[in-house]
Parts: sequence; C-alpha cells; structure tokens
Amino acid sequence: MQLCNADDMDISQPTVSRAVAQTLAALNAPHIVQRFVSFPLCQRQLTDNANEFAHVANFPNVAGVIDGTHVQIIAPHVNEPAFVNRKHYHSINTQLVFDAHYRITDVVAKWPGSTHDARILRESGLQVLFETRRVPGNFHLLGDSGYPSKTWLLTPYLRPNNANQLAYNRSHKRTRSIVERGIGQLKRRFHALHVELRLSPHKACQVIVACAVLHNICKTRNIPDPEESNDIPPGTPQPETLPHPPTPSSSSVTSGVAYRDQFARVHFS
Repeated sequence: MQLCNADDMDISQPTVSRAVAQTLAALNAPHIVQRFVSFPLCQRQLTDNANEFAHVANFPNVAGVIDGTHVQIIAPHVNEPAFVNRKHYHSINTQLVFDAHYRITDVVAKWPGSTHDARILRESGLQVLFETRRVPGNFHLLGDSGYPSKTWLLTPYLRPNNANQLAYNRSHKRTRSIVERGIGQLKRRFHALHVELRLSPHKACQVIVACAVLHNICKTRNIPDPEESNDIPPGTPQPETLPHPPTPSSSSVTSGVAYRDQFARVHFS
C-alpha cells in the first residue's frame, strides 16, 4: 500500500513510511487522545448521556456500553502464540466504550488476541474510575456475559426466570447493541481495521488508537458514516467481537449479581 501511495504522489516509499509514522505518533500523543477520547466524569455529562441511552430502550443510568473487538494482524515475531484468538487468527483485542451518539469514550488497544475481555477491563484505567467512585455510583456500564457482574457493570441474565429479568434482558440487549453498531461504524470508516494489518503489534495498536481519535473527530464534524457494504474479500476472517464464556464466580461477582437482581426488580417490574 505504501508503494502505491508513493507512486501516486511521486515520492519514495521511505518518505511515505516516515509520514505515516509521524502521523501515528501525533494522533497517539496523550494530550491528543485525552482531548478526543475521554470518559465523562461530571454529573451533567453523565446525566445527559444517560438520558440519551434511555431513549433507546428505557434502560436507566447508562454511562456507556462496552465490548472487545479483534483487529487482525500478521503473525508477530515475538510471543506469537499469545496473539492467536479463539478463531485461530492473530489479533489485537481492543476494548471500546461508546456513548449513545456512537462516540468512543474509552479505547484500550494493547492486548494480544488471546486475552479475555474481562482481564482487559480489570487492568484498565476505566475500572479504576468506577472502583474509586470517580464516576458517581448511580451510573453503569452495560456489557455482555463475558464480563463479571458488578455494581457498576450490568450484564444480561443467562437464564432469566421471571418477568422482571426478561424485561431487563430485552432492554439491555437493545441498549448494548449500540456498541456493536459503533464498532461496525468504526471499521467501515477505517477499512484497514476490517482486514489484516501487516504491521508489528505496537504499530497496529497505534493505528487502532489513531482511528478511534479520527472517528470521534468525524462525529464532532458531522462527517457521514460510510454505508454498510459487503466488499470484504471472500475468506477473510472477520475480526469482530468474539463470543466468550461467562467469567467464573467470585465474591465480587456475587455482589454484582445481587445488585443486578435488585436493579431489575426496581426498574423493570
């Protein structure tokens, strides 16, 4: 691709490579990432965001919807087995959180494809924000069953056994679908994320973060989303969200499950 760009612009491939590296470094600078990708912490922002989420399916007090998505890379030379995910291709497992307007409010792109979504969250700054009450206690993330249930992270019931839990699941599913559509928008806008990145893991992670920053800039400037298309080459592995088994129970999970039961009784009775 760099050779084609070099030919188009009548410059050398090394010049293109240096320009790409400089652009990625600029878009990954901490002050740039924090400016364009930041999780809301003030009460007003969180309340406005929760109101927008509530319009989707009447699920209250949602601060964001979270999921992991896999971006395919070539086999790295170092620690290669760690990058093989459950669909048997090499990838970066990327944590993404979206708001109700499909803006990215959190991105973590540094973990090899074999890493479980729950571990990525557990070792992320986002969990610190919730555990230390930087995010007020009445706001929640919505995640799938691959995440542990917590007082600030609501997951679906695997086996709902009453009307409240069924209503909770229906509303949860419709609201959480925003993260799936958001990931789709991101990958359609930046097609490189939909196919194999022929880069080192470090450089691939830089590309993912840069795309997240540019995605939010496009949202801010009302640049239309690319329309859905089916132009993925036949046989290309689809580096999207992979289903994963529920996280094993622990004392903290049990507490989260009890909170979820109470939440479903109060809000979906």
